Amino acid sequence: MNSHTTSRVATWTVSASIALLAAAAPAHAQFKPRSLDDPATGEVFHIEADASVWSPGATMTVASESLGILGTNIDLKKDLGITDSHFPALNLQLRPARSHHLRFQYLPIEYTGEQRLSRDIVFNGQRFGVNVPVTTTVDWKTYEFGYEYDFIVKNRGFGGFILDAKYTDVGVTLNAPVLTKPEFASARGPIPAIGGIGRYYFVPNISITGELKLFTVPESVSKDYNAHYTDIDIYGTVNFTNYIGAKVGYRSLDLGYLIKTDSGAFNLNGLYFGAVLRY
Repeated sequence: MNSHTTSRVATWTVSASIALLAAAAPAHAQFKPRSLDDPATGEVFHIEADASVWSPGATMTVASESLGILGTNIDLKKDLGITDSHFPALNLQLRPARSHHLRFQYLPIEYTGEQRLSRDIVFNGQRFGVNVPVTTTVDWKTYEFGYEYDFIVKNRGFGGFILDAKYTDVGVTLNAPVLTKPEFASARGPIPAIGGIGRYYFVPNISITGELKLFTVPESVSKDYNAHYTDIDIYGTVNFTNYIGAKVGYRSLDLGYLIKTDSGAFNLNGLYFGAVLRY
């Protein structure tokens, strides 16, 4: 091979090498594999707070006995004119470590209604006759304290269990011109619950989460006392940064109780919208 040919081959080799390096550089700059320990956007925090507005449809019935007089099973919508409304929900979460969460929720629910009765009803020992105008208030507050442990933790999601202690206070008040004072019945007390949670990120900043919490005291335990509580929450979250996000979800809350001759059944289902802040 003469010197002229050798020089030409060297020139081609250098030119090809420069071209390959030039093509590879942008590809290398674009390809940045995620670290093995690089959580999705929104999963790096120690404190998380969110506020949402829930607009459920409600089905509610109550019966209250007093002075040995059995109460009527009253449909709060059909009999008393209660209408659907919307409520705030506040959540706070502390995460001292990646798998451990301390949770708190406050859910204040209030309904009002006013209607002339289409049938006789008995509430808290008091009879209300047909065509009597009745004003009704339902005040239901829930305070929830919980612990969550995530036994599966991945960059694209997690799965865990939840232990909850809820304090629920439900009060129903009826007032009418024939009364000297309003009639009131309530049920309050702690409700333990156990459940699970799972979350998956479709992309690094958009996730879907499902939670299920439940508790029951079956009739087989006691004929005078039984209760059930089921809370299903499914929601999607868009995290704009690690510190700010928005969520939309669907929640179903089912509470029922029997305490001797008093009973209540409250079923709420509907969409909610909220914002999330983290630190």
